[in-house]
Amino acid sequence: MQFKRAGWHQASPMGYKPSELRVLFCLGKGFRPDTHELDDDDLKPDMREMKVSEISKRLNVTPPTVTQLIKGLEANGLVERNVDLVDRRAVGIKLTEKGEKITRVAAKDFLASITGLMEYLGEEESNQLAGLLFKASRYYNEKAASADFAHWGGEEER
Repeated sequence: MQFKRAGWHQASPMGYKPSELRVLFCLGKGFRPDTHELDDDDLKPDMREMKVSEISKRLNVTPPTVTQLIKGLEANGLVERNVDLVDRRAVGIKLTEKGEKITRVAAKDFLASITGLMEYLGEEESNQLAGLLFKASRYYNEKAASADFAHWGGEEER
């Protein structure tokens, strides 16, 4: 609740929602998390197009959710749709030049925010936070896997 009050998840460049930025990052290469520098080459979009189903799988959200996000991003000129000439039902999505620029700005802002947090916490507390977040993530992933197993194994969920 404290994070929500601080509005940390709502702070995004140029007013775009975090969910929209996740789609943009998914479509672009993003930045390499193993480096602390952002080069323009690291932020160039992957020239291949992605289908809604690919984006949906990568972001772990439903295809209708992705479709709605894409509609908004397309209306703002951040992505473009291209119908496959062979299979007219298939539509590829890719970043526009404007979408690439927004992705680059968002990546720099995100990296600056994380760097600021790490400087504030210091090395020891940053490592503790990372460890606890990893452990919490593992707990929820195991819980979800257990629920899936119970569901598909015919057992009742608890």
